[in-house]
Amino acid sequence: MRSTARRWSYGVKGAPYAHPSPTTTLKRARSAPYLFLLPAVLLFALFFALPIGYAVWLSFRKVKVSGLGLGSGARNEVWAGLENYTDALSDSELLHGTLRVLGYGCIVVPVMLGLALLFALMLDSEKVRLAPVTRLAIFLPYAIPGVVAALLWGFLYLPDVSPFYFVLDRLGMPQPDLLDGGPLFVALSNIAVWGGTGFNMIVIYTSLQAIPAEVYEAAKLDGATPLQIALRIKIPMVSPSLVLTFFFSIIATLQVFNEPTTLKPLTNSVSTTWSPLMKVHRDAFGEGDIYGAAAQAVIIAFATLLLSFGFLRAANRRQKQEAAR
Repeated sequence: MRSTARRWSYGVKGAPYAHPSPTTTLKRARSAPYLFLLPAVLLFALFFALPIGYAVWLSFRKVKVSGLGLGSGARNEVWAGLENYTDALSDSELLHGTLRVLGYGCIVVPVMLGLALLFALMLDSEKVRLAPVTRLAIFLPYAIPGVVAALLWGFLYLPDVSPFYFVLDRLGMPQPDLLDGGPLFVALSNIAVWGGTGFNMIVIYTSLQAIPAEVYEAAKLDGATPLQIALRIKIPMVSPSLVLTFFFSIIATLQVFNEPTTLKPLTNSVSTTWSPLMKVHRDAFGEGDIYGAAAQAVIIAFATLLLSFGFLRAANRRQKQEAAR
């Protein structure tokens, strides 16, 4: 039988101390990963899972007013069932806000990812000069907070203070109002594209750097031009990064809030319900209907999850089909 007696050693001053038994050492080794995970689990539970659960719980509640609603006990929180959800799904303002966000996304996502891919391919070219400086210049707008970026561009859109309108006036050229009507979508999209292109470019550029140099050398030996290498080798090999950036862009588009909220004081074309999240904010903190706002937030989160899951599943299926060929 294996001895379970403790082994003794002596310290510098001759004081004996006992080595832990193999069983104790194994238990400590097994529990160590959970101890490292514990802070992250606690933060996730307190600041992510718990608020989501509370929002779901609120979405099934409502306030019942008795009489004039005055005095203690006149306003009671009761079970509402699916009433908040049916009201949210039949709300025309929420529907119109969703349609506006979809139109906004149809501009932002293709332009932003197209520019990010173009910049990444240019920086990965052998003929590029000052690549670190150029890469930093493209990425810097992402480091600027969204509210600050929206304020910056908002003042550049105002005819009275914008240097662009001053130059157009001097040249005798038309001065479009970018904060009214259809151009408003372009103005809001420009802020998102300016701020998000750098992040997506870094993700794609990192994937390009991971492609083995032997692949490019073999293509050059076969007589491939730089354009053919970019179209037939680089872009297909970074397709997982393109899927990832597209996934992040969809989520950011559906959750647009900072840009229209910041531009709202500068124009009457942006209402308090311009986007779904703006409507949730107005209902919760402007009208005090936290129960209906919670139901709307749950619907938006579920729609985002469903759309993202569907896109990822379609992308994975396509990759498997291409791998099978």
